Amino acid sequence: MRWALVRVSLAVTVMVVLAFAVPLGLVIKEMAKDRAFSNAERWAATIGPTLSIATDRGSLEKAVMSTDVGSAGHMAVHIPAADKAGKAGGVPLEIGQRRASQRDLEATRRLGRASISEVPGGSALLQPTALASGQIAVVEVFVPEEDVSNGVATAWLVLSGVGIALIVGSVAVADRLGVRMVQPAQRLAGAAHDLGEGRLGVRVPEEGPTELRSAAVAFNSMADQVVQLLANERELAADLSHRLRTPLTVLRLNAASLGEGPAAEQTRAAVQQLEREVDTIIRTARDQRPQTQGPPGAGAGCDASEVVRERMAFWSALAEDQGRKVRLAGVDRPVRIPVGRPELAAVLDALLGNVFRHTPEGTAFSVDVHNGDDAVIVLVSDAGPGITDPEAAMTRGNSGERAGSTGLGLDIVRRVAESTGGDVRIGHSVLGGTEVRIWIGLDGRRATDGRHGHRLGRRKRGAGKRSAGLNR
Repeated sequence: MRWALVRVSLAVTVMVVLAFAVPLGLVIKEMAKDRAFSNAERWAATIGPTLSIATDRGSLEKAVMSTDVGSAGHMAVHIPAADKAGKAGGVPLEIGQRRASQRDLEATRRLGRASISEVPGGSALLQPTALASGQIAVVEVFVPEEDVSNGVATAWLVLSGVGIALIVGSVAVADRLGVRMVQPAQRLAGAAHDLGEGRLGVRVPEEGPTELRSAAVAFNSMADQVVQLLANERELAADLSHRLRTPLTVLRLNAASLGEGPAAEQTRAAVQQLEREVDTIIRTARDQRPQTQGPPGAGAGCDASEVVRERMAFWSALAEDQGRKVRLAGVDRPVRIPVGRPELAAVLDALLGNVFRHTPEGTAFSVDVHNGDDAVIVLVSDAGPGITDPEAAMTRGNSGERAGSTGLGLDIVRRVAESTGGDVRIGHSVLGGTEVRIWIGLDGRRATDGRHGHRLGRRKRGAGKRSAGLNR
């Protein structure tokens, strides 16, 4: 494309230069010729006064030699023959070197006007002049060929130089324009190639002509969409894998009550192997470091009371086996929230699973639902040892030094709360342990509360110190 633009510009400029330079050069040549013969006519006119008063050789030779062209031998005077009475029949008088033919001289006398005759080495201007006797004398001025073309060669050189400069300038400008057009296209093609090879961070500078800028904007938008789609897929894989931990927790607790024996040991070993595989899947998805994520359960809704009752019925059986006291409050009436049933169930399973995983058997816990005008608050409290660093516990992927923890549970809770304009707080419960307070916005506005607790939203996601084995 670049060289095509250069070739087109070269062809157009050459045609324009030829269209203007050639006619201009011909005009200059004609002007030089007219100038040479105008000078010759002027020199011929200087002899006229002398011819009108004298026709003797001495006076005429003196008059001819007084001119520049005469002294150079380029002027001649031809007087026809005449007797003393001024009639034809005498001896013709010629002064200077004659170059024109006799026939040209006779034709000039007959026509009575100036003429130009081609002679060896140039041209001769023949100027008729009337004598006092009534006869016609002819003044001949020789114009050499170099006088006719004087300055023409220089003019052609100047025109050629100007034409070459115009051609070179137009080619240079066309090349710069071609580079300005081609480089953004090359960058766009290179970025598309890199994106196809999996380098998702590649972007194109939005510069160049308007069309290429639009293409760059479209490419960058497409790349962002690709990154977001892949990030959402990784988030989904990690979240779904984390949800598998809930039934695995049940299997592990049931396997622990099987007693001793080869079958019991094989069952416990299989559960541990399955937990390790799920942790590997979660960490693999987490290590991809997604750049964007979609809001969980966007556009969905459910009855929070119904979901809480359902999940508490599931976990209460395990709590009874471990001797844990359970308290449930605030679920006696429907509470609609803008969160999908699967997302809320995943949130409750993540929090309750953390209670069973990170507190000793016999530790009491409770779940409370509070319905406000602009928010619904879900409190999950326990009587365990608590969390020493709530901010670090909320950091995605921060599992502390505790084996079997991927650090995704509280991150799932936070993302669901933030998708409604709410947030998550971690503080100390009235039971003496940890209290996780989930604010679910009903109208998209962030809820506020003056009570104690550590609020963790979008603005506090930096990694802090690792929790002391209690990251949820």
